[in-house]
Parts: sequence; structure tokens; C-alpha cells
Amino acid sequence: MTPNEIAQIRLMNQQIAVNNFQSAKDIVAWMGAMQAQDYPMSKWALGVRLPNSKDEAIEAAMDRGEVLRTHLLRPTWHLVSSDDIYWMLELTAPQIKRSMNSRHKELELNDIIITKCNDIITNALARCEHLTRDDLMQALEQAQISVRENNRAAHIFALAELDRLICSGKAKGNKQTYALLEERVPKKILLNREEALGKLAQKYFTSHGPATLQDFVWWSGLNVADARNALEMVKSNFISETIDNQAYWFSNSIDIPKQDKTSVYLLPAFDEFLISYKDRSAILPSEHHTKTVSNNGVFRPMIVVNGQIVGVWKRTVKKEKVLVEFHFFQSQEKARMELIEQTALEFGDFLNKKVHLK
Repeated sequence: MTPNEIAQIRLMNQQIAVNNFQSAKDIVAWMGAMQAQDYPMSKWALGVRLPNSKDEAIEAAMDRGEVLRTHLLRPTWHLVSSDDIYWMLELTAPQIKRSMNSRHKELELNDIIITKCNDIITNALARCEHLTRDDLMQALEQAQISVRENNRAAHIFALAELDRLICSGKAKGNKQTYALLEERVPKKILLNREEALGKLAQKYFTSHGPATLQDFVWWSGLNVADARNALEMVKSNFISETIDNQAYWFSNSIDIPKQDKTSVYLLPAFDEFLISYKDRSAILPSEHHTKTVSNNGVFRPMIVVNGQIVGVWKRTVKKEKVLVEFHFFQSQEKARMELIEQTALEFGDFLNKKVHLK
């Protein structure tokens, strides 16, 4: 199995090159979770995997609570299916909290303060089901809780999410809100720890394979021992191939595709196609890494041709149009450029806006 074949199989398993689902919830459930700190781009991550879908349809699925945005796996935002949120939080929240302990000590967020904040937040949301970040910050400040220095509010809200108290609510205009998790998802699907470990590994290697144990450790946020145990539980469901002393695990139902035509995708910032692997060399040459991933960990939107990242792109959204600008690592032939420009038009259709290329 070559690096290019790894990339092509990942495009299929991640539902980018093939499309086996009809709803945002089904896509997110298949993927396990999808990193989502850039909310508009996270909607396009679903749009890429749901051809002919629209931004407002993805937004509607979020408003209905079928897909939720919260902190899990690693200390950042993710999209997760309502069916998976409880057991996934129970499994991964303790590890995330431990990783944030030292920072919380610096912010003087001890157990007493955290409990007080959680009570204020839940009481506010019990009175009004969907509140913006600013609304909740005001409620905390009225109770003499400092929230504006050192991004303290972000940590307070993240802890409330990790404690399974709050999650994303319905959008208010262009503003995101928080809501009580038990009201958004009244049916709690819980698993014991062993079941949760096995299910997380099954989801990851099915949707993200070929991938290594180290990739799974990175994506899941689990420690190595737990991740290895999780893989052991499910590895009979997969096949593996060793490349450079690394075992890559992937579904035995996938045939390595024949590349008989050029494939082009404009993938969003922080897309799973890149961010969900510790080793990204199969899709991104090392000499172009810093052009795609900044030194402070910002993953830029990617231009992917035949499974390889060949450049980055930028969008500027206006009232009735969207400006799309390309930056290639090297010049592209005319036929390929036409395909890339056509893909940009598809992005415009997703937003219901006209595309202007720069």
C-alpha cells in the first residue's frame, strides 16, 4: 500500500470521495466526531460529505439538536451526534480535564468556583432555554465571577460542557448559543467504559482508516494504554498492513480504488482529512506543512487534488457573494484549474451565494 493509496482510501472512508449517507447526523455519527472550532467551516465539512446540501440545512440539523457542538475527545470544539454525546463525554472528559488542570489553577478555577459557575449557568438556561455567550457572561458577572480576563469564560463554559451540563443551542441570528444538554438530548445513551472504548475505536478505524495506533491516540485524546486496549477489542474487524514499521488498520470491505480521473476537493479549515492523523505525510509533504498548518496550530482550508494537498484557499463572505482565493504550492495545469474553479462554484452553491474568484 503506497502513501497515495492510503490517501485515496481515506477519501472514501471519510465520505469525501463516496457518499453513503443522507443526513448531517448520519455523517457525524459515522465519523465519530469532527473538529469544529471554526463553526462556519465545520458546516462545510459536512457539506463536502453531503453533495448538493445547503448551509441552512446543516444549520437546521444543529438547531434541531441532531448534531451538537461541544468539547470532547481533545480540549477543543467538536461536532458529535446526539446519540453519541453522553457516552463519548463520559469516556473522554476526565482526560481533557486532567490536561487542563494546570491552566485552571493559574485562572483560580477551583472546585468551589466551578460549582458556583455551573449553578449560575444552569439556572440561567433553565429560565431561558438558549442563551448566547454574552448572555451567560453577564449572568456570571452579576454574581461577581470574573470572566473577561485571560479568556476565563471559555474555560468556565468548556468545563460545564465536560460536566455534561450544557451544549450548543439554537442559533440566534448569526450568534451561537448554549443550552442545557438534558433538554437538548433527553434520551441518554450510556455505555460502560469497555464498551465505549471499543465503540470509539470501531468508529475511528472504520471512518478514518488506514490509520495507526498513534493516529488514534492523537484523535481520541486517550492515553496509549487505553487506545491500545480499544484497538485490541475491535482489531478482528479490520485488516492491517505494515509500512515503515507502522501497522495501518482499515476496513476489510474497502478495495483500493483505481485512480482513473482527477479528483478535486476544497476542504475546510481543520478538516478531519488532515487533522485527525498524527502522521500526515501520506497527504501533505513535509516541505509544505507550515504553509497548511501554522506554528500556532491553525489548520488552513486545503485544496486537495488526487488525495494530495496542493495548496490552500481562503474565502471572504459578503452579503450576496463569496470571494474565493487560491494559493498553490506550485503552478497548476489549465485542466486542473478548471476543475478547482468548478469546485469553488459548488462551495458557493452551498452558501447560496455567487462565487468571485481571485
